[in-house]
Amino acid sequence: MQPDRLTAWGRPAEPGDRPRVVVIGGGIAGLATGCYAQMSGMDTLILEKHVLPGGYCTAWARDGYLFDYCVDWLSGTGDSGDAAQVWRELGALDGKEIAHFEMFNRVMDETGRAVTFYNDPDRLERHLLDLSPGDAEPIRQLCRYLRGFLNAHPYPILKPPPLKSTREKLGTALATLPLLRLFYRTATTQMADFAQRFQDPLLRRALPNIILQDPVGFPVLPYLYGMARAHNGNAGFPEGGSLGLVRSIEERYTSLGGQLACRARVERVLVENDRAVGVELKNGTRIRADHVVSACDGNTTVNGLLGGAYTSPRVDRLYREMLHEPDNLFPSAVSTYFGIDGPVKTEDPHSTTYLLPPEEGARLFGGLHSTMVVQLFNHYWEGFAPPGKSVIRCTYFSDFDAWKKLRTTNRREYWTTKRRVADFQRGFLERLYPGIDERIEVVDIATPVTAHRYTGNHNGTIFAWKPFSPADDEVTKLINKDRMRLPGLDGFSMTGQWVGMGGLIRAATTGRFVVQFICEELGLPFRPSPSPGGGGRWHREKLGHLPQLDTRALRQLNSRASDETEATADGDSHAA
Repeated sequence: MQPDRLTAWGRPAEPGDRPRVVVIGGGIAGLATGCYAQMSGMDTLILEKHVLPGGYCTAWARDGYLFDYCVDWLSGTGDSGDAAQVWRELGALDGKEIAHFEMFNRVMDETGRAVTFYNDPDRLERHLLDLSPGDAEPIRQLCRYLRGFLNAHPYPILKPPPLKSTREKLGTALATLPLLRLFYRTATTQMADFAQRFQDPLLRRALPNIILQDPVGFPVLPYLYGMARAHNGNAGFPEGGSLGLVRSIEERYTSLGGQLACRARVERVLVENDRAVGVELKNGTRIRADHVVSACDGNTTVNGLLGGAYTSPRVDRLYREMLHEPDNLFPSAVSTYFGIDGPVKTEDPHSTTYLLPPEEGARLFGGLHSTMVVQLFNHYWEGFAPPGKSVIRCTYFSDFDAWKKLRTTNRREYWTTKRRVADFQRGFLERLYPGIDERIEVVDIATPVTAHRYTGNHNGTIFAWKPFSPADDEVTKLINKDRMRLPGLDGFSMTGQWVGMGGLIRAATTGRFVVQFICEELGLPFRPSPSPGGGGRWHREKLGHLPQLDTRALRQLNSRASDETEATADGDSHAA
């Protein structure tokens, strides 16, 4: 977007103008908000501080490789259901092929013994019984629960509960009624407790890692719900990955007439007489609007852009108490990428969680568990690597504060630590796939601090508030009670994972929700419509220009940790 067009938003509204909405943040929630607002007769401007939209849902290029940062699987990739409808309306999957996997994840212990979590409950049951016949009772119970979820219709996500009619609420209740026992049993049983019913030590340790890594505090429900969705073809990996998803929604947004400005950092929300009237950018530019929507970090919104002036007991509990209790936030992660010359010839599945011995787990700086996920990205989409080459990602949940302290107090040691982590992972891959070390061409690592710097997400958290945590009930009320508004402030709404929680589909859904609330306020009809598509098969060129970030830092990371004299970069590798 050109600066003169951006400045044009500063003029006063004229009679007959469409309502103007400014959206702070160009991630999935912000883009979805823009799309639905445009469909419903508004003019929107999305302001994104980074050089490209997407927020946490992104990827970046290194020497011809594409390192994907976000999507492991995407709910709603099938032909039916509310999630699929949202993606159709946003054009997210237009022209794309979807990769589907027969298993959700494999978990392997230190001895090389492994369990594969097949999405098919019959196959899973046979496999688990072969591994541990003595655990027949809990195995059959687990698979019985999984079969129940195969026929469970996803909870409706097209309309916020406060806007539903009595008839719609009754319909939801009746549809849910046959599944109440299944939902209750799996939602009130912690996976960690359920796993203790198994005699086999591998199964006890592996079950909490079905969804790649143990988020701690999750009940059985989300594990089996995800596996059931994958078995039904409604949780796959879209062609183009994270950035491909973003670019498709961006294309839909701009085709609807929406405007996007990158490198536009919002400094504060402009308020007059307790009504949001626009925003002021860091460079001093002021942009007027009829409504302001914040689709960025929740704490930044409440205590930064608004200076803490508009709160409530609920908002205070969330952002002055619960935000600082680690159990309420989804963890942050360290992700290391390896660009490899040649194929990785193996029968290994796309994703494996390795249970590490304590001495190896200790080499993953800041690690929350002695586990590491290894993903073979060519299984997801061949476009992540140049022809004939491969990409592997190694990931582990990590403590933000440890990395933040290191980078703040000793930049040299921060860089050396990153390189040590990458070197350990490189050696680990060499053990898995002998000879691969000499074929590694590019190494790149993103820490929790990297995520915070580029996305603004508090403590670099992946999904913001953790579902099923003490914060869950309070966050739910931000939609059901507060209608995504802050008390005492008109013309302003919040959207995104800090309001709706969950993964990418929940982020997109909050964009749909917030526009429905705005339409109610402005007296406009809410008019969602499916993307017309028509662009033919999706292709890699649709990713557009990919900036090369911190190339000096990358050169230093690719030298081995034994050469510590170069670890003096001021930047941070990656990481949109």
